[in-house]
Amino acid sequence: MARTRVRIASLVALSAALALVTGCGNGTGPQPAADAPAAGKDGPVVVVTTTWEGAFAKAAGARDVKVIVPQSVHHAPDYDPKPSDLAAVAKADFVLYAPFEPYAAKIKEAVGSKAKPVEVNLDNDPDKVKAEVDKLGALFGTQDAATKWKSGFDVEYAKLNEDVRAAWPGGKSPSVVTQVFTGWAAKLAGATTVGTYGPEAVTPARLAELSAKKPALVLDNVHMSTGTVLPDSGAKQVGIVNYPGEDLDLLPVYRNAAAELRKAMGGS
Repeated sequence: MARTRVRIASLVALSAALALVTGCGNGTGPQPAADAPAAGKDGPVVVVTTTWEGAFAKAAGARDVKVIVPQSVHHAPDYDPKPSDLAAVAKADFVLYAPFEPYAAKIKEAVGSKAKPVEVNLDNDPDKVKAEVDKLGALFGTQDAATKWKSGFDVEYAKLNEDVRAAWPGGKSPSVVTQVFTGWAAKLAGATTVGTYGPEAVTPARLAELSAKKPALVLDNVHMSTGTVLPDSGAKQVGIVNYPGEDLDLLPVYRNAAAELRKAMGGS
């Protein structure tokens, strides 16, 4: 009997020691080490067609973003997705594309059983950008990151808007003609839009009509440029870039546009 009591006492002591080592003395089971990576800590896997969708995804809080169309491709809609691109699409949690992209149908067909295709409204108008970031943040479960980005964006945008307005010639809002995808730059400048053109070829009659409005600036889309839009009109043509760089940071798009606009209006 004495030997049995000793054996029981030893087992109790061993159990107590194990509880202290494993941290399961409260009955909740073994706990992971404090520095162990959490499952899915990088959030959803997001595949995007271009850096434009990629910048929206990053702004919304996505951390694992793969871009299909190389940033070096000047006109992204001309790109023909490779089999490896479509294989990546099948493994994604979310696939972002724009409806105007010719390969949109091919991308949707490649979406795997777990991937969710998401149509994105590609427009750098600030209100539309924030609406898309909100939508994506809700889909990704990253609403806090999306809200934080929007706050920083509002501060930066207001500063750039103020800087460009300070360069208005004679303190007056300049009149501009914009390509259909560069209207956001006119808004950034606080300019008065007197006409638009594109994306189809501009007819001689339309050219005459736009020239008659005597715009001070023409805001051209460098991704779809056909050269000088209003020759002999006296208007300065400003090249506007819509697509972010490989870092998927949308803010430099606005900074660069603001710098080009100030330069065209005689500012530094």
